[in-house]
Amino acid sequence: MGTYDMPSAVSAAMLPRVNLRLCLVEDDARLRGLMAGWLQREPGFEVVAQYGSTEAAVASLPGDRPDVVLVDINLPGQSGIECVRQLKPLLPATQFAMVTVYEDADRIFQALAVGATGYLLKQTPRAELIAAIRELHAGGSPMSTNIARKVVQSFHRMPAAPQGEAALTPRERQVLDELVRGLLYKEIADALGISMGTLHTYIRRIYEKLHVHSRAQAVAKVTQK
Repeated sequence: MGTYDMPSAVSAAMLPRVNLRLCLVEDDARLRGLMAGWLQREPGFEVVAQYGSTEAAVASLPGDRPDVVLVDINLPGQSGIECVRQLKPLLPATQFAMVTVYEDADRIFQALAVGATGYLLKQTPRAELIAAIRELHAGGSPMSTNIARKVVQSFHRMPAAPQGEAALTPRERQVLDELVRGLLYKEIADALGISMGTLHTYIRRIYEKLHVHSRAQAVAKVTQK
């Protein structure tokens, strides 16, 4: 997968140290092996499987019971986005992150729409990717800085809600903005000075008004041009 360069919103020290089961989906065997090697050496990480294509991953990965799957977009045959689209319904509790060289908005939103909760560029260095994996498992949505900027810019260009769609309140828009930025729920609650219960109420109302069922779907819907 190459080298990595992504500042994580949450330091590794702030996140719980737990045993994470990881899978990699990357077609470059040398890079896949290199990445698996240093992830396996990280305390609390276990690389349980590696795949070189979407077809191989869809056939066998559900049986690996991973906590986090890192997926390259540019795979032979079916793309990494198609890989997540097929696997997410089978593994609803598993977190998927795209790790790629692509920065264009279409691929970002397609990945979010099918269930990815992280989007990292291949320039991310090792220590920061490890922090991003822990953040992803803890409920965050880590994104490389320039990717997050593209998402936020698209969110601010969002047109007015269509006729018949319930308008979000100013507070709900604040919460949605923070969701788009990829903050953890606790960080959002602290930033807005509200309890976790109140935050979850806002999030439920946002999902109802946007007619979505997950954070990734909400982000994808509001950031589409």
